[in-house]
Amino acid sequence: MLKMIKKGDIVARISYHKDVIFVVDLVIDNKIAILTGITTRLKADSPVEDLEVINKKEIDNIYRNIDEKIDKKVNTKETSKGSFLKRSDKIIYTGKILHLDGDRKYSEKSNLYYKKMGLKAIVKNIPESRQVNVANMLIDRYNPDILVVTRTRPA
Repeated sequence: MLKMIKKGDIVARISYHKDVIFVVDLVIDNKIAILTGITTRLKADSPVEDLEVINKKEIDNIYRNIDEKIDKKVNTKETSKGSFLKRSDKIIYTGKILHLDGDRKYSEKSNLYYKKMGLKAIVKNIPESRQVNVANMLIDRYNPDILVVTRTRPA
């Protein structure tokens, strides 16, 4: 039976044990789907027959689990002895972060997580093709201690 996967569907790859949730960007001849990771920054392609549409309840659970994991990491810090300290138990000084990201959704997500962690971060959504041209200007403008550049990686 031919699967009807369409642009905008939320799917997972069966052969990868549904490890990453994707949105379908494009379907080519109803055979190959071009995918963008939702919770993981990843671009991939997949045969349509290897995809399973994920229902809204599963998606909500996945987002909730990710948010809980991040909140737990934000609120606790593992020490070298394996015990955990609450973030508020220790003053942590960090430098200023400049983060360049070509994907608006991930830029917004990164900015939210930096704020949750109490970090000083400037997140700029810059298309990957322009990042090399504007990086020096942004470094001069913001004088960051840390530069983060995120790029899409092929599957």
